[in-house]
Amino acid sequence: MSYVPNRSVVFVVDDDPDMLRGVKRLLRQYGYEATLFSSAEAFKNHTDFEEALCVILDINLGDGSGIELRHRLKAAGNTVPVIYITGNDTPAVRAAALQSGCLAYLTKPFSAKSLIEPLERASAGLA
Repeated sequence: MSYVPNRSVVFVVDDDPDMLRGVKRLLRQYGYEATLFSSAEAFKNHTDFEEALCVILDINLGDGSGIELRHRLKAAGNTVPVIYITGNDTPAVRAAALQSGCLAYLTKPFSAKSLIEPLERASAGLA
């Protein structure tokens, strides 16, 4: 599948409604448009991954693993870059996330700069 992203659309997958709202506000401040998914299931049912510049993906979703979702994307031939976010950082989780391939790995709470910098790299085609 050819990857030609919309340079402003970012998919955000997190089961915490407050985190979704906060990330959406932050992205909007920097000129990005967020498409929100509140569960692994909602994200799995989405098909237009080539729309997105990047996916911000929570690792620990109530109904699944963000890392597993990343593996599914890759297996389906989707090359959209991923930024992982997690509130449960462990060496094993970090290693699995980095091994799956990601643009960034951020622990909650994270700074606006730590989220926006990898998005800017992706937007510039440096991901």
